[in-house]
Amino acid sequence: MPDAAPVAKTKKAKNSQDVPAQAGGSRTGIPRERRRAFLEQMMLSRECDRRSGIVLRQGQAWFHISSAGHEALAAVCELLEPRDLIFPHYRDRTLMLARGMDAEGQARDLMAKAGSHSAGRNMSSHFSHRPGNVFSLASPTGSQCLPAAGAAWASDLRNEGKVVVCSIGDASTRQGEFFEALAFAVERSLPVLFLVSDNRYGISTPTEALSPQRLGLLPEAVTTVVDGSDPDAVHAAAAEVLPGIRGGRGPAVLWCRLDRLDSHTSSDDQRLYRSAAELAAMADPVDLFTRRLEAEGTVAAGWADQVRARLADEVEQIFDRVAAEPTGDRTAVLDHLFAGPAEQPAAPADTRPSGGTMVEAVNRALRTGLHDHPELVLFGEDIEDPKGGVFGFTKGLGELAGPRMTNSPLAEATIVGAAVGLAAVGMRPVVELQFVDFAGPAWNQIASQLTTLRWRTASSWRCPVVIYAPWGGYLPGGGIWHSQSNESLFTHLPGLRVVVPSTPEDTEAVFLESFEAPDPTLILLPKHLMRRPYPPQPAPAPARGARLLRGGTDVTVATWGNGTELALEAAGRLAAEGTEAEVIDLRWLTPLDREAVAASVRRTGRLVVVQEDNRTSSFGASVLAELLAGDDEFYSLLAPPRLVARPDVHIPFHPDLESAVLPAADDVVAAVRSVLA
Repeated sequence: MPDAAPVAKTKKAKNSQDVPAQAGGSRTGIPRERRRAFLEQMMLSRECDRRSGIVLRQGQAWFHISSAGHEALAAVCELLEPRDLIFPHYRDRTLMLARGMDAEGQARDLMAKAGSHSAGRNMSSHFSHRPGNVFSLASPTGSQCLPAAGAAWASDLRNEGKVVVCSIGDASTRQGEFFEALAFAVERSLPVLFLVSDNRYGISTPTEALSPQRLGLLPEAVTTVVDGSDPDAVHAAAAEVLPGIRGGRGPAVLWCRLDRLDSHTSSDDQRLYRSAAELAAMADPVDLFTRRLEAEGTVAAGWADQVRARLADEVEQIFDRVAAEPTGDRTAVLDHLFAGPAEQPAAPADTRPSGGTMVEAVNRALRTGLHDHPELVLFGEDIEDPKGGVFGFTKGLGELAGPRMTNSPLAEATIVGAAVGLAAVGMRPVVELQFVDFAGPAWNQIASQLTTLRWRTASSWRCPVVIYAPWGGYLPGGGIWHSQSNESLFTHLPGLRVVVPSTPEDTEAVFLESFEAPDPTLILLPKHLMRRPYPPQPAPAPARGARLLRGGTDVTVATWGNGTELALEAAGRLAAEGTEAEVIDLRWLTPLDREAVAASVRRTGRLVVVQEDNRTSSFGASVLAELLAGDDEFYSLLAPPRLVARPDVHIPFHPDLESAVLPAADDVVAAVRSVLA
């Protein structure tokens, strides 16, 4: 098919057919001593694909993605070092073999066995191989790009000289995260090789007129077009760009044109949308390289047939043996959502009575973290001095932090995605979102990468990112996009710790605790309370779990964040009437300190939950459901519990309208009177 746009401005690598033979008949490309082994590796990959189709038809597997036609890309691995990292694509079977994920491991991956890299939790062909520094692949296409850039940034910060290979299909390069990752890598001269498999199709949609390379949207200086069906051409192109990448000249894009020999997946039939002539004209890299090695005398005629027969027998035996292995333990499916006891740090000290403002507490905690944790990195919009963030959280930290504190682009997906990559390779990223309302662009990274990485790899990879963001309303003039209290969106994600401190002491404590936690943490900071000066707390409190704000015997009021102010005001007014309300600040929403609330309910017999979020599908509704599910608590209730919440409406801009929809202390008093009636 003709190109949809001219590509003359893009560098084009020489096809190895155009390169003259070296002395002794060897061509540039894969070295003579590796050529036979590389061909056998390609043949093994092809046989694994063939056998996978058979196993699927036998009912021992459920889904298969073929890599046939993409085998030549593994030539890049011939030039990599063991310390380098690969963020793979789902057609990278041959690359996986090159990095040590053998046929047995690939069979376990296909059949989702307990001994697979994901313990049967991730889809087949969603590769991961920790010993070979292969990151775990998630299904959302292109979502590996920003973590790859983050891992490359870690290499740069540590001066390690590692290269990160980010492999991706051409259709997925239309994802915004691919462009964000490329821009971030170019901006910071990061050591990333973007390896693009251009097979001209996104499932059934031709990409000729959609490809950013064909549309002329990729930087000319970093892009090389390669014959991706030719191992020598791929090797030669990679050999040309990798020294510069490793040497600090920044990223490169190898745009590899090849053919997808099989249908998109086992659920697809490409004969429905591709002509017989087109299918017959496809280039097979295994056949191409076999003929070349026979022509140059590296292998004898008939050698390939013998190897193919041997591999078929070996792979059949391997797959049959793996088929008899056990599947994952059903009773252990909840394991690895969070770190186990062996990974947990020592219990943090009780809070220190500091007083002041929450903003000062954040700054104090970040200063301590930078001093105590050399691997801690601060990243976010406008956080560098002299601005120090729009709320001043990082003001004055630049001299201590140095290159470990840096402004991000105006791109929330980049902020969180880069943090995922940093954390995966051992850094401690602490990232600021200016408002939690703007987490939407980062949602893919939060929901697909950050919160699933540990679970989907059975703790082979972990992601201890700390995200903090201003949260909530009661700050006039915020409007729809600066007043959200959307904590239920995040507490819905398994694998994420969510905390809402409401005092300077609690704020400092949760930051310090999170710097050592082995799992990702989201810290939501109530804007209404952040700049309010507080006297030092009269007594310390544990850094984890709920905090008792006021004792009482008549009703339990459970709340968090800005709700603490409403609850305490209401409790004071109720006390004048002779009603003693016990007020509990949950602080940690995930994990929820259920027992603190349950014990109070068993004493008081009444429960009111106060939140500023809207009612439907909210965290407050979940708290009620959790408490009502326990027999001891349910049968202790003397009245139906109440939820004080915002109606299902957005926050208006005008202060009068805002106050009309947000809960007030009057609403809490009314709810308490209701349960007392």
